[in-house]
Amino acid sequence: MNRVRSTITILLFMAILFSLSFVSWFKSETLYSDSERRGLQRFPELTVETLFSGSFTSSFETYTQDQFPLRDVFRKIKAMGAFNLFQKQDNNDIVIDDDAIYKLEYPLNESMLDHAADRFESIYNTYLKDTDVHVYFSIVPDKNYYADDSAGLLKLDYNHLFEHMKENTPFMTYLDITSMLTIDDFYRTDTHWRQEKITDVADYLLKEMNTESDLKTTEVTLNLPFYGVYHGQSALNIEPDSISYLMSESFEQCEVISYSTGTAKPIEIYNMSKASGKDAYELFLNGAEALIEITNPNAKTDKELILFRDSFGSSLAPLLIDGYAKITLVDIRYMQSSMLGDFIEFDQQDVLFMYSTLLLNSSLVLK
Repeated sequence: MNRVRSTITILLFMAILFSLSFVSWFKSETLYSDSERRGLQRFPELTVETLFSGSFTSSFETYTQDQFPLRDVFRKIKAMGAFNLFQKQDNNDIVIDDDAIYKLEYPLNESMLDHAADRFESIYNTYLKDTDVHVYFSIVPDKNYYADDSAGLLKLDYNHLFEHMKENTPFMTYLDITSMLTIDDFYRTDTHWRQEKITDVADYLLKEMNTESDLKTTEVTLNLPFYGVYHGQSALNIEPDSISYLMSESFEQCEVISYSTGTAKPIEIYNMSKASGKDAYELFLNGAEALIEITNPNAKTDKELILFRDSFGSSLAPLLIDGYAKITLVDIRYMQSSMLGDFIEFDQQDVLFMYSTLLLNSSLVLK
């Protein structure tokens, strides 16, 4: 009897193994993982050079992992085993605490901070030095900074990060917003802050840049679940967030132009078609855009702001528009710094460099 059971078990295992192998070899390649929000490895090029250099073997290993059948199912099983069975603190750098999802950002990479500071100094020396602009700098702490110690997160040395960046950017006035945020100001399943929670941050920045706002807003909550970037990476069935945005009559009169394609293209402050897409946070100013101009014809001032930013700036910028006649958003992740002079004349504006600790600690994307 035991021999029969063993034989059946072996045959079942071989059948499953053969079936998965058969499917993996003959199924079409999956180019993108919606849950992880990343491109998947395609079959690597097989040449004498790639074979003997070892690059083919390395890429092929990644390919088999990325293209494995029922990959998301096995990712979920692995995550459940890691957290529930083995009681691990993290799974692939994802940490779950009180139904909130964090991603380990550790250790601090000082060379990345230096690269970011060098990029900012290059822009300052090329375009801003010896002009009448007023230059400011602010850092958005990632939500790990505000996580309770019970989460057991390995954290960056944030104080060293802040001080290092300030010491290496003496040409800018530093604006500290760390005390204005709490963990509740961030999405549970995503990296970003919630727009409806940062009006005090916007008011503080406007005040420090010697302008003011009388912006009146109403909060609108989408009737759609928001699955943040960490939700898919966790591979677990965690309750999604809700996502809200702030509306104002002032926004309806504003003209918003994107130059990301090299030509002027009108866009909306809130792109509602993005709200039901892969990343609902992209509803704020259309997501990844290299260069955007927001013109406010009803502004009580002729002041202008140039905002060098990452994705956190997409939801912040609309809250600043009442204090300026024009805001220009620049994302040097998608635009070469050497091209700025082709689009912007720097003279008498306020210039704010605002970047998250996540980007500063991985700043090679800045061009």
